[in-house]
Amino acid sequence: MRAFKLLPACKDYLWGGDRLRTDFHVHSDLHPLAEAWVLSAHPDGPSVLPDGTTLPDYLAANPGAAGTHCASFEEFPVLVKLIDAKKDLSIQVHPSDDYALAHEGQYGKTEMWVVLDAEPDAFLYYGFRHTITPDEFAERIRNNTLPEVLNAVPVHKGDVFFIPSGTLHAICKGIVIAEIQQNSNVTYRIYDYGRLGADGKPRALHIPQAMAVTQLCPPAPQDFGPHLGSCRYFTTDAAAAPFTGAADEASFVHLLITAGEGTLEMDGETMPLAPGDSVFIPAGAGAYRVAGGCKALVTRV
Repeated sequence: MRAFKLLPACKDYLWGGDRLRTDFHVHSDLHPLAEAWVLSAHPDGPSVLPDGTTLPDYLAANPGAAGTHCASFEEFPVLVKLIDAKKDLSIQVHPSDDYALAHEGQYGKTEMWVVLDAEPDAFLYYGFRHTITPDEFAERIRNNTLPEVLNAVPVHKGDVFFIPSGTLHAICKGIVIAEIQQNSNVTYRIYDYGRLGADGKPRALHIPQAMAVTQLCPPAPQDFGPHLGSCRYFTTDAAAAPFTGAADEASFVHLLITAGEGTLEMDGETMPLAPGDSVFIPAGAGAYRVAGGCKALVTRV
């Protein structure tokens, strides 16, 4: 079996909780535990193979493992996270590739969220309720009334949100999410509830950048056919065991186990699966079968 599990890079952002540790078996000494980057080749937090090799080093040594679709990108194109929002995240936006490459030296960020759990009455911000002008946007930022015109969406376990670059958004408290995104770490905070960072100072805002990239309108409807979400950087599906698939030469396959237990079967070998497991199946590895009672998000490029 050529498939292997990845160990995540973890982040202790101030809004995090402890559910990634208790519900998804993420091992970390960080408190709070806000994010686990379960599939990451980003320099700010690469995932690690069982032998201690980072995913970027593995991909450099095995260039065919990502697949021919990934070869068309300058860098590994996708990043997958588990996110535990015990408190509200900042209201924020991500830039397009063109803007980010010109101003940040890295790519922009299109992403999607799959809600893994949500407390009663949980909601998130997803674009605007109606189109506003740049002048109103600037004024509402100045007088701290921006949330009044945002699209506050009640959320439930299983909900999916696709968030193209330029879409203003915020995960709010009481939500656990799987995020599949471009391989980028560029975020422009617009509003942060006046919170202080670990240094005792207000966290930085990025108002000029946000004003330059934010789409001041409701999010456009999305239709991905049989997929949960799809773009040139990733395609993600939901699957419940038993199910089968194959890692062909075009792309690796990534399995994120979101619930239940099961086994991955390949080449006559089996691998146990549990919530939070992040499994990388290299391109060209061939057919696989997932058995048992687990659920998974299946991502490829």
